[in-house]
Amino acid sequence: MIKINMKDYGLNDRFINESKMYNFSVGRIISQDKGLYKSITENGEFKAQISGKLRYNAIRISDYPAVGDFVMLDENDGNAVIHHVLNRKSAFIRKAAGTSHDDQVVAANVDTVFICMSLNKDFNLRRLERYISIGWDSGAVPVVVLTKSDLCSDLDNIMSGLDEIAIGLDIMVTSSLKEDYENIKKYIRYGQTVAFIGSSGVGKTTLINKLIGEDIFETREIRNDDRGRHATTKRELILLPDGGIVIDTPGMRELGIESADFSKAFADIDELSQLCKFSDCTHTKEPGCAVNKALKDGNLSEERLNSYFKLKKEANYDGLNSKQIEAEKINRMFKDFGSMKNFRNYIKNKNK
Repeated sequence: MIKINMKDYGLNDRFINESKMYNFSVGRIISQDKGLYKSITENGEFKAQISGKLRYNAIRISDYPAVGDFVMLDENDGNAVIHHVLNRKSAFIRKAAGTSHDDQVVAANVDTVFICMSLNKDFNLRRLERYISIGWDSGAVPVVVLTKSDLCSDLDNIMSGLDEIAIGLDIMVTSSLKEDYENIKKYIRYGQTVAFIGSSGVGKTTLINKLIGEDIFETREIRNDDRGRHATTKRELILLPDGGIVIDTPGMRELGIESADFSKAFADIDELSQLCKFSDCTHTKEPGCAVNKALKDGNLSEERLNSYFKLKKEANYDGLNSKQIEAEKINRMFKDFGSMKNFRNYIKNKNK
């Protein structure tokens, strides 16, 4: 039997070294649909289910496997049992359906995330800010992809507006009428995993089909109001013919702002905050506020600052500075245990 090279699927030294702690085979989750998993190992594809112990030990939904996860499993006649999820290098998280507090991973171990936005009437700078925040928070490297440039008559003006919000990010402009999607390939290297996020109908599925070389995924025509129709219905990981891996999942369009990295997405405001007279400055009415000074001097737009305030409020970070936001994130992660220290003690006692 021909062995599958798992390095094609992104297995690297990081995961190999961790896998040596367990007496199971290492595999990667390549699809998930309604709680059913499909995994790939060096021995081929397997239908997989979660072990009773993994289910019992899962504290929250995000402890369950997701597409892109590397897992330890038992193989048996075309079926497999997943016993452990290896530590993720990155993760895209959304609120789980039917709950108000639990998180669900919709894609894991992504190296580069392409943030797609259409250059038609639905283009929105503030929405792009949200996606950039989410992209940085995931642990992946964001790249902005502007699609359907053939529908745009004011590209120069749009590009100038991006200078303020896409700080330090690469920006690509594509059109379905041209073959310029080839530029995306330079970001996709052997063993690297990429994903696409953005509103429905921006052309994510078309780009993925182009990279695969055939129309594997269904695309749908845009509506009369320029808003998109979503085509993807199943979470899936695909090996690309030229090397690299792409994850396509409908959950990527439903990510909430609770998964956001303000220090990178709003690096300009974060840097200005360090110059404020007071460390707990709220950038409203305090004297010596560097953010408000930049606003008055025309070095920061009012729209940008208002978006910053709005997103912080949505993420329940209103009134917090950067360090306090990070502390709040940690508190959220371990809130069921009271503190990180209590969580560590819980794990220590559980493993005795």
